[in-house]
Amino acid sequence: MTLRIAAVPLLLVGAAASAQVAAPPPPAKVAPVAGTPVLPAWNKPAIRGAWNDTRLAPYLRAKALVAAMTRDEKLTLVFGYFGTDFPVSRYHAPVEAHAGSAGYVPAIARLGIPAQHQTDAGVGVATQGGAAVKRERTALPSNLAIAASWDVAVAHAGGAMIGDEAHRSGFNVMLAGGVDLLREPRNGRNFEYGGEDPLLAGTMVAEQVRGIQSNHVISTIKHYAFNDQETDRNTGNSVIGHGAARVSDLLAFQLAIERADPGSIMCSYNRVDGAYACENSWLLTDVLRTDWGFKGYVMSDWGATHSTAIAANAGLDQDSGFPFDTQPFFAAPLREAVERGEVTPARLDLMTTRIVRSMFGHGVFEDPAIERPIDYAAHVAVTRAAAEAGAVLLKNQDDLLPLAASAKRIAVIGGHADKGVLAGGGSSLVYPIGGNAVPGLLPTGWPGPIMYYPSSPLDEIKRHAPGATVTFADGSDPVAAAALARDADIVIVFATQWQGESFDTPMTLDGTQDALIDAVGAANSKTVVVLETGSQVAMPWLDHVGAVLEAWYPGTQGGAAIANLLFGKVNPSGRLPMTFAKSVDQLADPAAPHVGNVAYSEGATVGYKWFDAKAIAPLFAFGHGLSYTRFTVGGLTAVAANGALTARFTVRNTGARAGASVPQIYVSPDAGGWEAPKRLGGFAKVALAPGASQTVSMSVDRRLLATWDEAGHQWKVAGGAYKVMLADSARDIRQTVTVTLPAQTMPATWRAK
Repeated sequence: MTLRIAAVPLLLVGAAASAQVAAPPPPAKVAPVAGTPVLPAWNKPAIRGAWNDTRLAPYLRAKALVAAMTRDEKLTLVFGYFGTDFPVSRYHAPVEAHAGSAGYVPAIARLGIPAQHQTDAGVGVATQGGAAVKRERTALPSNLAIAASWDVAVAHAGGAMIGDEAHRSGFNVMLAGGVDLLREPRNGRNFEYGGEDPLLAGTMVAEQVRGIQSNHVISTIKHYAFNDQETDRNTGNSVIGHGAARVSDLLAFQLAIERADPGSIMCSYNRVDGAYACENSWLLTDVLRTDWGFKGYVMSDWGATHSTAIAANAGLDQDSGFPFDTQPFFAAPLREAVERGEVTPARLDLMTTRIVRSMFGHGVFEDPAIERPIDYAAHVAVTRAAAEAGAVLLKNQDDLLPLAASAKRIAVIGGHADKGVLAGGGSSLVYPIGGNAVPGLLPTGWPGPIMYYPSSPLDEIKRHAPGATVTFADGSDPVAAAALARDADIVIVFATQWQGESFDTPMTLDGTQDALIDAVGAANSKTVVVLETGSQVAMPWLDHVGAVLEAWYPGTQGGAAIANLLFGKVNPSGRLPMTFAKSVDQLADPAAPHVGNVAYSEGATVGYKWFDAKAIAPLFAFGHGLSYTRFTVGGLTAVAANGALTARFTVRNTGARAGASVPQIYVSPDAGGWEAPKRLGGFAKVALAPGASQTVSMSVDRRLLATWDEAGHQWKVAGGAYKVMLADSARDIRQTVTVTLPAQTMPATWRAK
């Protein structure tokens, strides 16, 4: 979910809003967490039918249920409300909505249809900023940090954890699953997404969604599509050729949808080829339904609906988040459109069927989301492990890290490290147990507050080094910080970049932190920089420091995770899910994010592909990440059989510590013809004890070997020789073999088995 801050015309408030769609009686309030759960009223329907037969397929149950529904009941399910009061438009949320929630769709007690209680977002159960009382929950690291783990098990475990908290908080829909490709490093929402490569982003986000939905909570995949900047996000027009779209952003969505089977897709704010995404029939019907076979429902982002008949006929099934649209398009206007024949009754039936099919398919009927106790202690371990797995050791000159026990004077500087760790802003913000560790930082309102989770790196560093003198300076005085650094055995500078929904940011650290790091690094070369950022930042001070650890937004156990990594209790294993440029001059479009037409002239040449195609040396390559141990890879073989390509190789830990490697397979046609010299074809996270080895086999999805033939509406693999490269990053190729592939075509509906 995303909120739009522009003033919304006053339409309907309070009870009148519910009356607009003839909502049935609201569900009964559930019992307090401490009490015995009581099933809501919808669980005791007045009418039962074939839809109650759990032996039937979800689609058949949905068809039977929709056949029993009145038109008013169908209209109820396709229109949703914001779950929090919104004083800007004098809107009062329905009393049945969970306080501070993202959204609410009323129950239909007559037929036993549960209410849809919707919560943001991808890192945990969020509370909207306007809520009087904030729901305190566990926060995962940012989605970009999860992607940086390159570990599907970590992504799944994190999703399962936040899905459990959602279900136990009374929510059955989670607005998670951000998969938009990282085209623009200054995009304020990059921290909510899965990086720059379609295979990595699609795979990692899918696993998170699978984890969420294992709790009988519907998850979205969003924001569909090309929602790649926040500047002018409500009306900006994303322009890209359809062939390039198919092998870049759309492929990321396609892979995620195939792997995760999300209950819903959330369409985005922006226009695509001139039409708003939420009324774009090419996106919502031609691609999503016809080519990909998606069976769930499409919900709009909050304020992203702009029409009634056009949107409904294009493929939008649920208009979300009243009152953020200029009109309640799927309330009274939809009723009138059906009566006038602009939207057929069959189309309304289809919209409703898709919604209840997902509710049946993901267990929403049989496993009601009811407020219950949450095992926060167990969830501490999950989020800490995710933060540890996703942190990327970018530089470690002379093995400065892990910190030696001999360090007796440790200086810790900046980043509010004495209080906590930074989180991203906007509708995805999770309020932590214990509240904001650094309250009052501006902005305190939307898209803030600027939030620091109360997991202090300084406290954790002191715990790891009980025999050392650990001194803290807030970094506001670079001269004083440099003096402190000069007298220390080791210096740890915490540097931050706050990003959030609704705004884009420069590719720099906030404020004067670059100058601070320069001063400290000049005073003591044994300086470690810990970055808490939403995306990449330029590092003009890189040559002056000994080590750099990218911790991203590390979640509610971030301080503990960072200390475990610094002291070697945990071996860093994260890899960059994006290319770090030296400066904006290396980007495909160095100019600030555009207003109006956003022409992606680079097409599918995103991230490392751009750097490869233009022979540009980045600051740090896609897939880069260091370890406290050493790995070798080799023995690469590749076999092409029946049109499929499989690579096989061995990874060995040759160092003295246990650790995890991330071997990567890249593929490239000898004859060229792609958007870039090579593509990521596969990856694995391999954990090994010292001296241990493991043989790994990877199959390359055929679409990663193909181009999209727009005229023929198909995938085409050119026959000929292909290089298969075993790599440690996009710039560190360790071994290459060549295979010959036959020419082949695949229909738009093709998917890997």
